[in-house]
Amino acid sequence: MPTAEKLAFSAAPWNRHAALSCAEMRRAEEIAFAEGAKSFDMMKRASEAAASLINQRFRTGRVLVLCGPGKNGGDGFIIAEALNRADWEVSIASMKPAEELEGDAQQAAKNWWGKISMVTEAAFDNADLIVDALFGIGLTRPIEGLAAEAIQKMNQSRVPIVSVDLPSGLNGDSGTVMGCAVQAAMTVTFFRKKIGQLVMPGARLCGDLSVAEIGICDHVLDTIKPLIAGNDVDLWFDLYPFPKSDGHKYDRGHALIAGGGVMTGAGRLGARAAQRIGAGLVSLAAPAKALPIYANALESVMVHEVDSLAGWNELLAEKRRNAVLVGPGFGLGPLQKEFVLAALASGKPCVLDADALTNFAQTPDALFFKLNTHSVLTPHEGEFARLFGARVDPTLGKIARTREAAKIAGCIVLLKGADTVIADPDGRVVVNNNAPPWLAVGGAGDVLSGMILGLMAQGMHAFAAAAAAAWIHGSIATRFGPGLIAEDLVDGIPAILRGLSESRKSV
Repeated sequence: MPTAEKLAFSAAPWNRHAALSCAEMRRAEEIAFAEGAKSFDMMKRASEAAASLINQRFRTGRVLVLCGPGKNGGDGFIIAEALNRADWEVSIASMKPAEELEGDAQQAAKNWWGKISMVTEAAFDNADLIVDALFGIGLTRPIEGLAAEAIQKMNQSRVPIVSVDLPSGLNGDSGTVMGCAVQAAMTVTFFRKKIGQLVMPGARLCGDLSVAEIGICDHVLDTIKPLIAGNDVDLWFDLYPFPKSDGHKYDRGHALIAGGGVMTGAGRLGARAAQRIGAGLVSLAAPAKALPIYANALESVMVHEVDSLAGWNELLAEKRRNAVLVGPGFGLGPLQKEFVLAALASGKPCVLDADALTNFAQTPDALFFKLNTHSVLTPHEGEFARLFGARVDPTLGKIARTREAAKIAGCIVLLKGADTVIADPDGRVVVNNNAPPWLAVGGAGDVLSGMILGLMAQGMHAFAAAAAAAWIHGSIATRFGPGLIAEDLVDGIPAILRGLSESRKSV
């Protein structure tokens, strides 16, 4: 029978997909400088990489480059020079006169041979493309005045905008807007993604996001030890429970689901998802009144009549049933709360969703006291607010809120959304943002919780299982496209698993 081992994501894939805070990015630069890298050379590599990506994406024409008062402005001047060499008709508008710029930005401005206008003189409507090099990770206060007017004009121009490092006005740590922000068609960031580019609204404001190498060696991350990463197959591929050639169904775990008496569709979706993702066996506990519905719909799921806590505990006592899901369509009430607590008391890995969370809105400590790192909570924003209430500051960014919730609850917390955030109590966070808008349909969360359950039943650790399930879930929806319903998510699992299996064979 599979057992969930303590998770240890390998450092190499974690660092490959790490997202850095602004302070961590500055630290990476400092380490590179201490090892002999030159600041201006790094700026030049970054800017030329950005210009190369612009040339790959856009047809040559008239480009307006807006340069800010700091290092991002220096990037803008070098990008302008590179685009001019590529036959673009370049105009530069600066927030500051060139002689007032400092350091690398001043050197970059001196190397520009052409006219430098002030931002107030910029002709936004005469451009085919705008390069936003106003502010990057150095922005520390809300944008106002001249800069705010420039951003407003950019966004109103209906001209494609390429932002350098970050869309101006975006908080690189939280993904929130600092007064106002550029809506970019493309953003070119450097060395690694920034945390604020993974979550909304930052992910949307960045448009198509590219990462350019600028000469910082990857080993600096061994010193920085970033705790946040973007979700990717590479992250958890080596931990995925691919079936063994000589295995059998008992090797692949036995998932147990608590089915509700009214909203039976949720439990059925969870059961099917657990099966499709690879659980060897699936059992579902159902009240007598709903038993025929489950039994008729779930031919290969073992359906058990359970109307009491004693009956539920009897199912939990079977050692082969090694992972439990409670919540989808389960209902509210004292007995339902007891079912949740009994599942946790069994010591088996548990996924708690929907009603399993709402049942504890008034008594969250009763739930938190029983949780551990083999448990996964999968709330949407409403359930999250009901369960964590004032304990988690609602004004914090999504990553900070989810991380704090995981610490309070002592378990894995997966906060759903277009930017699903998965946090471990030890501070590590994975952000999944491959979910298309048509994934926002009824039952999608039930499928996700069933997928996590199925992976945990196969011995995958809760954190890795949540990350893998979220990525597969989003990938299915992306592949299917508009018109998706929850049942399509279940039916789409095999195609994604086939791709993962083929990738494994080719390694």
